[in-house]
Amino acid sequence: MTQPRAVYIHVPFCAHRCGYCDFTLIAGRDDLAGAYLDALQAEIERSPLTEPLDTLFLGGGTPTQLDEPHLQRLLDLLRSAFRFSPDIEFNVEANPDGLTDAKLDALANAGVKRLSLGVQSFDDRFLSVLERRHSSESAIEAFGRCRSRFPDVSLDLIFAVPGQTLADWQHDLQTAIALQPNQVSTYGLTFEKGTTFWTRREKGQLDQADDSLERSMYGAAMDQLAAAGFEHYEISSFARPGFRCRHNQVYWNGGEYLGFGPGAASFDGGVRWQNHRSTTTWIRKVLAGEDAIGDREQLDPEASAREHLILGLRQIEGLNVAAFETQTGFALEPLGGEALSRLQDQSLLELTDDTLRLTREGRFFYDTVAADLV
Repeated sequence: MTQPRAVYIHVPFCAHRCGYCDFTLIAGRDDLAGAYLDALQAEIERSPLTEPLDTLFLGGGTPTQLDEPHLQRLLDLLRSAFRFSPDIEFNVEANPDGLTDAKLDALANAGVKRLSLGVQSFDDRFLSVLERRHSSESAIEAFGRCRSRFPDVSLDLIFAVPGQTLADWQHDLQTAIALQPNQVSTYGLTFEKGTTFWTRREKGQLDQADDSLERSMYGAAMDQLAAAGFEHYEISSFARPGFRCRHNQVYWNGGEYLGFGPGAASFDGGVRWQNHRSTTTWIRKVLAGEDAIGDREQLDPEASAREHLILGLRQIEGLNVAAFETQTGFALEPLGGEALSRLQDQSLLELTDDTLRLTREGRFFYDTVAADLV
């Protein structure tokens, strides 16, 4: 049996939980960093990988929230636990806040090649709404320090922030483009149940952007970034040629991967499992030698094929039908059935040259397309 060559490490620490965030994280508990690293080492040692990794992604939370000694310990652990392929894509997510030169140097010296900077906005008004702790000025300054050390730097931006106008968003895009990152990822603000933003919206304290404005903002991202030379290669992702995120493409292409840390997910082609989302529960179980998996799902062949279909459609270039049918064992048209025909009739999907892809209109309605095909 082949081993996954893509690994995700979840680092759950943050200085503060932003009101829109429903990720697996723990805020204001940096005192747990040592126990977290003990558990992470134990978990990795129980699932040894002998194949060299093609991609390694540190996400969070905020990996760079770790102080310098703990960050160095994490990097040393990963370098000793895994073999790296010569052209490995080593990714790390970072926030401008607290991103010291010492941390950046440690990442660069460990072989990190790609840094994803969570800027979210270049307007201090909307950074305040989003409860971010950095300023526009400090984000631009941090980007410059990252650019001097890493060959590939990506920016994350959020649109449809309460109070944000189309012109405000276009200015954010212009500012990002002027910095010349290798990738820009754009995300429409969502109000997830259980977050403080959800509660504040329900109480009338926050106004969600209307659908037409959010659509105009997404359209502006597609137009401005394309005009600046970025390739729109996935629903939320725009990259300069040669700088697409290979790790995320493993997910979208139905590849196998292993995840370590609280809330981290893994997939072996037929079974998907996810660790406990509670950081303290995950630490306790791993250090006690217990099973720290919180959820496990065996996908039957048809469910696996449908998942492969909707993940593949996240990619703007779409799915090669022949390759899909060979990989999954399912013919596309019987699998898609009436929904596939209807979505084409609605001009949300198009089938040309043996490739099924979203139309430009379909990109605005990906969630609807995906729900119909599941």
